Amino acid sequence: MTPDVTAFFDDPTNTVSYVVKDPHGTACAIIDSVLDFDHASGSTDTKNADAIIAHIKSHALDVAWILESHVHADHLSAAPYLQEQLGGKIGISDNITVIQDTFGKVFNEGTEFQRDGSQFDQLFKDGDSIHIGQLRVDILHTPGHTPACLTYVIGDAAFVGDTLFMPDFGTARCDFPGGSAQNLYASIQKILALPGETRIFVGHDYKAPGREEFAWETTVGAQKAANVHVGGGRAADDFVQMRETRDATLGMPRLIVPSLQVNMRAGNMPEPDDQGDVFLKIPINKL
Repeated sequence: MTPDVTAFFDDPTNTVSYVVKDPHGTACAIIDSVLDFDHASGSTDTKNADAIIAHIKSHALDVAWILESHVHADHLSAAPYLQEQLGGKIGISDNITVIQDTFGKVFNEGTEFQRDGSQFDQLFKDGDSIHIGQLRVDILHTPGHTPACLTYVIGDAAFVGDTLFMPDFGTARCDFPGGSAQNLYASIQKILALPGETRIFVGHDYKAPGREEFAWETTVGAQKAANVHVGGGRAADDFVQMRETRDATLGMPRLIVPSLQVNMRAGNMPEPDDQGDVFLKIPINKL
């Protein structure tokens, strides 16, 4: 089955969010939503999420799922806001507990922060399946960028989050806590084992040198043949050496500190203080 896919590109974070619809009904899912966040002022906005809401309402769609490919380090999730406006269940990998344990310590969250994934409605294991109307969604555990990365295979489409980018840009970094270039290579091989005509939808695009337009859709066949990091049958050892060398040169994402604190809570802010004010922490020399 071929799902209907509508993409929403967020320029400030280079993130692509998707509305994936059952072609034979009104059921849909939202994948990797964005809550606008101004780092300088600490203010949030829902402009990006509101565009998704307007699309869903204008097409009279019914939201079954609000899905996260992983705990993003470069943007905040709008999942709770979308759920409040549209309904649907929020889902993520069951390895969210690994992320919560790691970053609960980094941000000194204390015992009041639950590390059991209970902030989410559904935790997915590798091999699980769910449905969006008549559309079957198969869950692939694809760690490497983080321990909790998933690929959602929906009909003839695969939503890979940050695991793969467009063929001319390559693959995700693996230097965050719990990341692994070896695991990423193995995960990519799982994706590349899908049929060659499978459409791949990536989580970000940064316009590779020589390309003037943003892009987010490719195929398994194109990735196998031409991905600049893994295409052409590149060996695992070569990939790991390249990835680790490259990652050592990269700075931290601009929004990593607010993103991790919010996204490990399923897009919710930390609990407010007695005056109702919300604060985020900045760990020193921890990331």
